[in-house]
Amino acid sequence: MTHRRSLACVLALTIGTAAGLATNAFAQETSGATAAADNTAMPDHVVEQFVYKTIVDEKSGKQTELFIDWTRPADWKPSDSRPAAVFFHGGGWVGGKPGQFEKHSEELAARGMVCFRVKYRLLDKKNKLPPDTCVEDASDAFRTVRGRAKEFGIDPNRIAAGGGSAGGHLAAFLGMMDDETIDGVSRKPNALLLLNPVYNNGPGGWGTARVGDQFQKYSPAHNITADDPPSIVFLGTKDRLIPVSTGEEFRDECVQAGVTSELHLYEGQPHGFFNAKKEAGGGKIYRDTMKKTFAFLESLGWIE
Repeated sequence: MTHRRSLACVLALTIGTAAGLATNAFAQETSGATAAADNTAMPDHVVEQFVYKTIVDEKSGKQTELFIDWTRPADWKPSDSRPAAVFFHGGGWVGGKPGQFEKHSEELAARGMVCFRVKYRLLDKKNKLPPDTCVEDASDAFRTVRGRAKEFGIDPNRIAAGGGSAGGHLAAFLGMMDDETIDGVSRKPNALLLLNPVYNNGPGGWGTARVGDQFQKYSPAHNITADDPPSIVFLGTKDRLIPVSTGEEFRDECVQAGVTSELHLYEGQPHGFFNAKKEAGGGKIYRDTMKKTFAFLESLGWIE
């Protein structure tokens, strides 16, 4: 499928590591959880930041740099060919920051992966425009990571997309929608790590106020095909945005299409239950979601 680029923006794809280490831990999405990591309990890792895209507003001339924070193991080398994960934060397409998946990234880096956390443009709460800029930025960010795989020491054929809530939608969007390649670089992930994703935007689903009767253009759940990547999905049974039936239908339709999909339900848990907590180890539920994530990646042969 094709998305028209905004005429108000001029896009310049750039990449390059920023000098020094990124030291700020960004705020979590609306759940109120924090991404601050207990570094004393974590293996050594390195965090850096680079700009993947610059937006220039034609009317005001204002420039907005969109960046990616990336976490790599301390023993990483550019000559490596490691598995990777690209995370998109939640916040209803209107809020949230990349730091939501900082702790997840640290733990995956401890298992040998390279992880990326994407800043993307947010929608204005005052209007009901569809998330075109969000999916456009997600696509560009993912292609940037894959297109520079050799520089990042990662395997271009082992890159997962992950995210929570609206970020889960963006990850699933990349996985389920028709691929769009630019300069031969695909935006389609090789696996999906989805945490209470709002991936059904059809009638009665989340996001219909913005997508309306064009839901098939945006809804991953309505675009499942045999070439989609395997997925693992985490969902609370008391999630007010995503009914359990939505998760079950997504899993069943994936399996019917011949695509591996795991669904893990957490009894009595609300939206955002998966977020890392302040206490060491991240909390019991967080630890369980990470354990299952590790097992899923092990089943793919990505980590040991």
